[in-house]
Amino acid sequence: MAVPDRMDEQLRALGLVEAQRKAVALFAEVESRGIVAPGAGEREVSDRIRDLANEMFGTTKHWHKRIVRSGPNTVFPYRENPPDRIIGEDDIAFADFGPIFEEYEADFGRTFVLGEDPAKHRLRADLPVIFAAGREAFRADPVITGRQLHAEVQALAAKAGWTLGGWHAGHLVGEFPHETIDGAKAESYITPDNDHPIRRTDRAGWRCHWILEIHLIDERHGFGGFYEQLLDLE
Repeated sequence: MAVPDRMDEQLRALGLVEAQRKAVALFAEVESRGIVAPGAGEREVSDRIRDLANEMFGTTKHWHKRIVRSGPNTVFPYRENPPDRIIGEDDIAFADFGPIFEEYEADFGRTFVLGEDPAKHRLRADLPVIFAAGREAFRADPVITGRQLHAEVQALAAKAGWTLGGWHAGHLVGEFPHETIDGAKAESYITPDNDHPIRRTDRAGWRCHWILEIHLIDERHGFGGFYEQLLDLE
């Protein structure tokens, strides 16, 4: 297999950025239509977002399970499957979707707060701030490893008064079907077990691209929030 050239790399990067642009537009429409609303079930909301992606972009494939979680379910990491729950009047909820746009994967997560609870609003406001600080740590160190970036994100969460949820803070992303991400392969994740530099090429010679995901938990009140998008591309 030929090593990808600069043009190949640029086209691939543009494909990933365009996929994320569509995900941003999708979630802006989710918010404007009030799809995440009190009285709706998590599964119902997930199906409505799925249908909206099809309506807007003809998207019918998602590379990972579609997640909508609310209230106490927001503390669970990705691998868990809590029972379907009805969203409440004064609730917090997040959506984590991996739609496929023209064979490129997006992986996108956003949090929604219903009601006026100040702790929920503070957590939601902190999510993009911690994401941006994590991205700055990545940009500042050309040889940063998965372990080092995870430690930085964990420290940022703790400084803000939150706990970092899950066992990793991001992963590789690419074309569909996605390169196999095996939980046993730490180098595919931003995790304490990954001592490999994040900036590297894969076995086929392609530059690795990454998703940074921020899952914050308020342990005292038993809820969490989620925010994810591309780490190394904008």
